[in-house]
Amino acid sequence: MKKGEIYEGVIEKVDFPNKGIVITDGQKVTVKNGMPGQKVRFMINKKRSGRAEGRLLEVLEKSPLETREPVCSIFPECGGCMYQTMSYENQLKMKECQVRELLDGALNGTDYQWEGIHGSPIEFRYRNKMEFSFGDAYKDGPLTLGLHKKGSTYDVLTADDCQLVHEDMTKILTCVHEYFLKRNVSYYKKMQHTGYLRHLLLRRGVTTGEILVHVITTSQEEHDLESLKEELLALPLEGKIVGIMHIINDSLSDVVQSDETRILYGQDFFYETLLGLRFKISTFSFFQPNSLAAEVLYSIVREYIGDTKDKVVFDLYSGTGTIAQLAASVADEVIGVEIVEEAVEAAKQNAALNNLSNCKFIVGDVLKVLDDLTEKPDVIILDPPRDGIHPKALPKILSYGVDHIVYISCKATSLARDLPAFLAAGYKLEKACCVDQFCQTVHVETVVLLSHKKADSYIHIDVEFGEGEGKIPVDSIAKRAEAYKPKEKVTYKMIKEYIEAKYGFKVHTAYIAEVKRNLGLPMYDAPNAVEELKQPRKHPTPEKVEAIKDALRYFAVI
Repeated sequence: MKKGEIYEGVIEKVDFPNKGIVITDGQKVTVKNGMPGQKVRFMINKKRSGRAEGRLLEVLEKSPLETREPVCSIFPECGGCMYQTMSYENQLKMKECQVRELLDGALNGTDYQWEGIHGSPIEFRYRNKMEFSFGDAYKDGPLTLGLHKKGSTYDVLTADDCQLVHEDMTKILTCVHEYFLKRNVSYYKKMQHTGYLRHLLLRRGVTTGEILVHVITTSQEEHDLESLKEELLALPLEGKIVGIMHIINDSLSDVVQSDETRILYGQDFFYETLLGLRFKISTFSFFQPNSLAAEVLYSIVREYIGDTKDKVVFDLYSGTGTIAQLAASVADEVIGVEIVEEAVEAAKQNAALNNLSNCKFIVGDVLKVLDDLTEKPDVIILDPPRDGIHPKALPKILSYGVDHIVYISCKATSLARDLPAFLAAGYKLEKACCVDQFCQTVHVETVVLLSHKKADSYIHIDVEFGEGEGKIPVDSIAKRAEAYKPKEKVTYKMIKEYIEAKYGFKVHTAYIAEVKRNLGLPMYDAPNAVEELKQPRKHPTPEKVEAIKDALRYFAVI
């Protein structure tokens, strides 16, 4: 099997998030963007270290799981949806199996309570935020506005019947698309860095119906958008447009951000309600994209947190403070930490809006902020971004030794990577579940409750020093102290020599550092360890990881 060769095979299973597994000629190949049971044709595009990856070229035969017809015109070419033709029940079963497999692997046989997967209250038209791109569907084609083709960073398909968003958003997209198409306005070409139209960002409150419209362009051209504003406001919508913004973005990277924001109409925020609390959401404020499923998610989080009366709660990676405010009603104090300044400002405003005076929100990186906090938490809530917790922040979080930690993960592989560090620090995974906020897509939220293991019982011993029966002579204390003196400092050299002597192969210092980091162990005692490299590098094989763990156990590091 070589790079560039084309093969056919059946996708036997799909690992999280969308890694289809095909066995061809006895070789395991990962093929993304497929569905279990599909017969596919693919081309090998990566081959190294015994692993092969293939790029999906064509679906030759449908999966037996594809029991319904597509509900939009650009499926399956569009990269927005993956499992539209699979029943929602089977989508949930597949995602649940994927997450359980990851957790079971990370826990290495440790028992825990699995509480299943919770589906979204609505399967379609659930998204309260959507970023659409301007472009073309093929080179030099007419202007399109929608979502990228699956596996493409350039081709854009017009999503004028997208089923992930409310019909109000579809009407707005069609209006904006036709407006610029008629006027032959250019779109921004990422390679040449020329053109005008970049993105259309829409946000809509599911419970309030309030809508924000953002047209994002470069400053390379000037167009009067007054008539577009009038056309938008005249649309027959179920909800109501409360703000229309023209955002100038001259960044070379393909991200939605603002160099300048011009309010063409109304305001730059809208309101949404969640579990009885009201939230003010601005253009770039983070808010869970499926409001109704977020209520399910946060209800579970609140249950997992348990009684917080008179307790201090740390909400790390707090976003706009949604979870913090849900916990604040019964806690003594809640401290939220979030690196995005706009989100922190929104959190402060929302706390005031909901008359919560015991919330404090801090702008900054969790890694650095924890060094400056004087408060000690009783409970910690973690809701990190997709990449999970920074490996240097994890030991600081674990050092608090709180009884309970609730970890919310939008990428189960990151959670599975972090879990061994919690176990090594004395935590036990009590229970876990999934909440599907992203129907038709590969994503799913996972919530776990981690509890610090405590002794089952304690023995009280009275010791008397001095002479006589039952007493410990004073002169024996020095001898006992000598017997229990700290062990010799364990160096990387000692670990490497142990492994070479026992297993017959060598391990790089960087491999030891990586394993220690993944276990949440302190790194400061190894100045020669490569903790962070500025260029890609190889990672230790499973065999070497186990050898390193064995050495760490031998030297009583873990």
